[in-house]
Amino acid sequence: MGINSSNDIIADLQLGSTSDGLVRIYVIGEEVDLPMDFEPDEAREIAAELLAAADEAEQIAKKNAKKRR
Repeated sequence: MGINSSNDIIADLQLGSTSDGLVRIYVIGEEVDLPMDFEPDEAREIAAELLAAADEAEQIAKKNAKKRR
């Protein structure tokens, strides 16, 4: 499975800080129960990558909307 692969998995995403001073990304669903802990600097890098991906996705969506006209 890759970034562009579709699937029918439904899961919730929770984000927060832990009592150990880490940032936890927690994915939970019927088929998955995955806590992932990161140092604050790593979490900032992930946040930057997420923002960059959101910007790119927005540009792609705009291009696709223009093609549909």
